[in-house]
Amino acid sequence: MLLRKVVIATGNQGKLNEYRKILDGPELRVLGLEDVPVAMSEVVETGRSYVNNAIAKAVAIAKTTGIPAIGDDSGLEIDALNGAPGPVSARYGINLRQKHVRSERDRNELILDLMKSIPLPKRTARFRACVALAMPGNIIITREGICEGFIAESPRGDDGFGYDPIFLIPDGRSMAQIGDLKNTISHRGKAITALLTAISSGKQAIDA
Repeated sequence: MLLRKVVIATGNQGKLNEYRKILDGPELRVLGLEDVPVAMSEVVETGRSYVNNAIAKAVAIAKTTGIPAIGDDSGLEIDALNGAPGPVSARYGINLRQKHVRSERDRNELILDLMKSIPLPKRTARFRACVALAMPGNIIITREGICEGFIAESPRGDDGFGYDPIFLIPDGRSMAQIGDLKNTISHRGKAITALLTAISSGKQAIDA
């Protein structure tokens, strides 16, 4: 199964940029929602897990557009916070009734405040991503990727998005400090690589 064109089912420009860096090329055209007649507001995350949310996004966009679609759901899991924020990472703070938490920076500051008394060795965390490919005929493939690390004591770096400035990889740099290396070692990069391997194992070309 070879893809010629795919829609990335996300309204997050940072995620879309990463997908384009990893996937876009002469053999595969990567489309964003701005390229197709659908709004992400039409897709509701109803699942309590990454995989359910990723499938919901991919299936909805594939059915609406008639084009293969990749849905993505990911989150930050912090051991000292019992796995939070987890699947609600993009909305963390709101679910805690923290009305002042309105931006990515606010969410980062909230987490740092919650962890201010926790020493670095106990600030273990991981990024987890689930990606789902859905065909218009409802064929679904899912894969997962994980990146282990630590939560920083203060933000570092200016690149990336979301929790990247407060997530440290083992060498001490944050995800916002490593440039394109992120696409190789990140949870999303690993999940996409696994998905590509699964796709390339087939023989049928999808020209939609």
